[in-house]
Amino acid sequence: MRRYLLGYLMMNDLSDPSARDKPLPSVVDSRTVYEGKVVSLRVDRISLPDGRTATREVVEHPGAVVVAAVDAGGNIVLVSQYRHPLRDYLLELPAGGLEPEEDPAHAAKRELREEVGLEAKTWVHLGHFYSSPGFANERLEAFLATDLTEVGDDPDDDEDLEVVGLPLADLLHHPERIFDAKTLATLLLVQKHLVRS
Repeated sequence: MRRYLLGYLMMNDLSDPSARDKPLPSVVDSRTVYEGKVVSLRVDRISLPDGRTATREVVEHPGAVVVAAVDAGGNIVLVSQYRHPLRDYLLELPAGGLEPEEDPAHAAKRELREEVGLEAKTWVHLGHFYSSPGFANERLEAFLATDLTEVGDDPDDDEDLEVVGLPLADLLHHPERIFDAKTLATLLLVQKHLVRS
């Protein structure tokens, strides 16, 4: 089985789910059980390809952006912020949720300005990924921002952020120092971009 999966992964374009031959489960029933400010919770009953049914809880999220801003000295800008589910502070790249129908590039520029008081002349879209696909549909669009200018921050009323600059090379060599998944994923995409450049 493992050899087959390895061959499948090598032969198929994983960036295009429609390229896969395996049929997707169908949704038999769906109901929203909670609607909040940031997320909603939906419970789906699905029919698996082999005929069995299963229940899946889905956290619905409008999507988000994450920005790797690198200055002329090779430092990357992060924020230290309190994350209540963990009861701790985490170092993270600037990020934020999308407004309805918002262009991700516009959101990335907004979040960079609001959270760390920077604007960037050069932007590169690095790709996208899903934060926790086992239970959430949140899709994050990742960006690299360079040629930075300070303009003054304007965080949301409920945010308590401390801006931290660290050498990008150090983080790429020691990703174990970061515990935030979106930051780790974006650093991986930054590293890939730098290798190609």
